[in-house]
Order: sequence, then C-alpha cells, then structure tokens
Amino acid sequence: MSNLDWLVLFLTLVSIVVYGIYKTRGKKSLETYLKGNTANWWTIGLSIMATQASAITFLSTPGQAYEDGMRFIQFYFGLPVAMIIISVSFVPIYYKLKVYTAYEYLENRFDLKTRTLTSLLFIVQRGLAAGITIYAPAIILSTLLGWDLTWTNLFIGVLVIGYTVSGGTEAVSITQKQQMAVMMGGMLLAGIMVIQLLPISLQEALQVAGKMDKLNVVNFDFDVADRYSFWSGMTAAVFLFLSYFGTDQSQVQRYLSGQTLTQSRMGLLMNGFLKIPMQFLILFIGVLVFVFYQFVTPPVHFNRVQTEALRQSEYGQDFALLEQSYLSNFDSSKQVYAQLLTSIDLDKVESTEELTSTLKSLKVEQQEIREEVKALLVTQDPKAETRDTDYVFMRFVMDYLPKGVVGLLFAVIFAAAMSSSSSELNALGNTTTVDLYKRSVKKEGSESHYVNSSKIFTAFWGLGAILFATYASLFENLIQAVNLLGSLFYGTILGIFVVGFFIKWIKGQAVFIGALFSQALILVVHFFNGEGLLGIHWDIGFLWYNVIGCLAVVIFGWVFQLLVGSSSIKK
Repeated sequence: MSNLDWLVLFLTLVSIVVYGIYKTRGKKSLETYLKGNTANWWTIGLSIMATQASAITFLSTPGQAYEDGMRFIQFYFGLPVAMIIISVSFVPIYYKLKVYTAYEYLENRFDLKTRTLTSLLFIVQRGLAAGITIYAPAIILSTLLGWDLTWTNLFIGVLVIGYTVSGGTEAVSITQKQQMAVMMGGMLLAGIMVIQLLPISLQEALQVAGKMDKLNVVNFDFDVADRYSFWSGMTAAVFLFLSYFGTDQSQVQRYLSGQTLTQSRMGLLMNGFLKIPMQFLILFIGVLVFVFYQFVTPPVHFNRVQTEALRQSEYGQDFALLEQSYLSNFDSSKQVYAQLLTSIDLDKVESTEELTSTLKSLKVEQQEIREEVKALLVTQDPKAETRDTDYVFMRFVMDYLPKGVVGLLFAVIFAAAMSSSSSELNALGNTTTVDLYKRSVKKEGSESHYVNSSKIFTAFWGLGAILFATYASLFENLIQAVNLLGSLFYGTILGIFVVGFFIKWIKGQAVFIGALFSQALILVVHFFNGEGLLGIHWDIGFLWYNVIGCLAVVIFGWVFQLLVGSSSIKK
C-alpha cells in the first residue's frame, strides 16, 4: 500500500478508539457499565447491525457472490419476521425484569442450574466465535499486507480490548456508530468504483451476470441439504435469528442499553429492514467483481503469497503451464462474451443460448485448471489453504482501486473486526460476571468490585480470543464458519427460552435434562452429517440445526416433564 493508504488506515482506526475512550471516560456504576442506558433507537439499530457485520461479512460475502451468486441473500429473508417476534415477545420480558443479561430470566423461570447451563453454552459458543472474528480478517490482512499473523491478531485484539474494557457497553455502542459509517461509506465507494472500472456498461454487466447464474436471488426448490434457499431463509434462518438476536448476550446487550422499551423495539426493527439492503449491496459488489474479471484477466488463484511461493518452488514450471492454459481459456471466454453481448443486443435467442452454453463449458474447464493449481499448492505445501474466495474482493481492491481508497477499504475490514469483537468481548465479560461470578462465586461484593471484575473478565476473554486466533486454522468459508458455529448451540439455547416464555407447565428439571439431550443430538447430527449412523443416512444443511435443536428441547422437556412429574420439580 502507499503512504496515503497507511495514513488513512491508521488515522481512521486510532480516531475511533480514542473517541470511544474519551466519550466514556470517568467512574461508572455497575448499571451504566453493563447496560449503558443512554442509547436512542438509531444508535441501537446501528449497534446491532455493526455487531453482526463482522470483518467476515466484508471479506467473505463478496467472494461468496463471486463464486455462488446472489442466493446467499435468502439467508436474511426471515430477519424482519424474527425482529418483529423478538420485539413483541422477548424485549418486554427483559425490560419488565430489569435484567443485565438474558440468562437472569432463566433462573426466575426455572432454576440456577438452567441459567448456568445456558450461560455456559453461550460462553463456549461466543468465546470460540470471538476468536474466529479476530482470526478471520487477521489471516487475510496479514497475507495481503505482509504482516506477521500473530502481530496482526494482537493489533486487532489489543485495540478492541482497550476501549471495551475502558468504557463497557456504552463505549461499544458509541464506537459502533463511527465504525458503521466507515464500513458503509467504504463499501458504497467501492461499489461506485467497481461500476466505473467495468469495461462494459452496467446493463451489459447485469446481462452477463444473469447468463452466468450470478443473479439467482431466489430459489423456491425445497431441499434440506441446501444451505441457502427461500425456505431455509424463512424457516431455519428465522430460528437462528431468534436465538442470535433474542438470546445471545452480544445482541441482547445492544438493546438493553436503550432509553426505553420503544427505543429498543425501533432499533431492532431498523436492523430487520436495513440489513437485507446492506447485504444485497455487498453481494452485488461481489457479482460486479465477477463480471469485471470476465473481461480483465483474473489470477488463477487469488492468494498471491501462495502462488508466488509456488512459482519459486520446484513446481514452478508446472504452475507456469497451468497459468498458460488458464490464460488461453480466458481469452476464449472473452471472445465468446463479446459475441454473447452482440447476440443479446440483436435479440437472437437461439444464438444467445448456444453462446451461454459455450461459456459455461469454458467455465467448467477454467475451474478444472484452478483445481489443478490448488492440488499443486497442496503438493508444494501440505498446509496450504486452497480456498481463495475470501481473498477475491481485497485482491481486486489492491490491484485496481486508487491510492487512499485502498486504505479506506482496509479500514472497513479492521473497523468491522473491531465492532463485532467488542460486542462479543463485552457480552462475555458481563455474562461471566453476572451469571457465574456474582451469582455463584462471590455473591456479596461492592458495585465497584463487580465493575472491575467485568473489566478483568472482558480482558481475559479478549486475550483468550487472541490466543485462539493465533492457533486457529482457516475454515471452508469464513462467513459459513461463523453461522455453523452458532447453529451448533443456538437451537438448544433458543429452545430453553421458548419453553420459558411460552410453555409454562414444563419446569426447571425437565428443561435442563431436555437441553442436555438436545445439545447431544445436535452434535451427533453434525459430526455424522452426510454419513449417517446405525444404518440411517442424512444430509442436512447446518441452518436446520437451529430448528432441530429448538424443537428437541421442547419435545425432550415435555417427555421428561411427564416422566418426572411436577411434584419433584421447582414450580
């Protein structure tokens, strides 16, 4: 990057951190440190969106669209429905009980062990997710910038720990407004510049994207193995969103900081109806980058560090031959694209279909060459990460966008990593303090003691996330990795709350046992997914884990309630 890019990057990040510490300086009570209680509806809405929009969103989503088109947007179709349900059912209960965390409610409704179990499920899931949230951008940014991975993890983690420990929930909410401004401003600018860089008109770009199946926004085919369809978005994803926004403390904390119940509800609804356009924009940018690379020679593999290492190795000659084949394929494709656009313009339906079929055949050949390159990468380095879609967008940024804009787009990634990580660490510190330490370890402490303990636990989880990030390994796709990790635990957590809110005759002992059985079931379903067990085969998209886990808690809880009977269970 140029000196201007470095200046833009560091000024943006440092100003956000300094602003957050400055605005939340001074002694805080436990109430203000944990909840803030100062946020209006649009601050809440932006904070909720910033918490969910991690760096993974901006790194992985454009690459997802580049490879798979727009269909990932279906994942969010159920979000408005979930926000309405949470606003009507969940939020009023939290406000009525004046809780610091969502899990306090569970002791009032069930018992201490159910509250503790749910808190631990959240801590395990969110603790691992915090590590991924730091690691995901760190490994890509360290590769693109030539930084050491450990130092990149430390850089992101220390910045986040600094202002999160200092100012608590209020610092997180305040900084997230600036972070969202940087993120959305940067992506809008990137979208405009991609359109300007296209060697064809926007209309022609849409025609190319459509013929290559990249504008496949909605799929009405029902298939439980399909991760992203209309039906998974309106059913399975709704369960995930209900659990994430309704029971995950990193999100619950965002709207518990609202001035009033109405402000919190409006913030949730703002998120529900703005998130889809935001995600659509990011995916659309990925589609435009795909079109750009149909007319401008793309790299055979987007991770430049790995391809340069391969080029300098003993397999360099083999790699050069594959690159030559790739370039030859690209030249052929480019010529066919020109013919396709002419055919579309002249409205020659039969010719258009033939040319589209030819292009798709060339794309299959191109992908086969890419697979050979990936195999060569593994031969040269068995630990090499072959999946490169997470590098697509930032490789485009570094190669083609002007000075200053590159620094801003890197600031977008860092800001997103900070916004999501700060919410997670804040929630982990507060949950550990309120639901475990204050409730079961030191029950009689001063207010300042618990504020300090929350700071210590926040720093502890921050250091743990950095450590996890340092020794983590890259998943198949970063954005899918986070959703998968959540789906392993969210169904059980949501099921406990559903029983608590709506099925009053199921009591504490039954729901506790039901939750244990449900979590065990989800782990079995996941680890044997695609293979089966005891002669039974299944192949289930991970979003459906949320439905299975939630319903399993309800069913197991109902069965155990009937078996145990109400006489021996806490009323």
